[in-house]
Amino acid sequence: MFNLFKKTETPKSDFQFTEPENTACITCDHVLRKERPILRVQHDADDGMWQFLCGHDNHDESNGKVISLKEITKIGNSINALYEMPLGCGADRETIIDNWKEYTISE
Repeated sequence: MFNLFKKTETPKSDFQFTEPENTACITCDHVLRKERPILRVQHDADDGMWQFLCGHDNHDESNGKVISLKEITKIGNSINALYEMPLGCGADRETIIDNWKEYTISE
């Protein structure tokens, strides 16, 4: 598809993204409290917002949290492998040791 995720190892740097470290992104309270790992990532086409979620579907608005891109890389350093993900794309994985599977976000 996009061949974005060539590497499975963790990048050497703590922060690989080209966006500023203080870029706001969305996560869920499960990820923020480190109760669940990041298993779903989306880079929204309409506003460029990044979403780093646990992948469960049982969320409501109260679960949504805003965090900096730098802080989310501290929670899940392996997401640095997604730093080149284009707008309008997403990636899922079953567990934190699995490879990311990319997809296009349908509108």
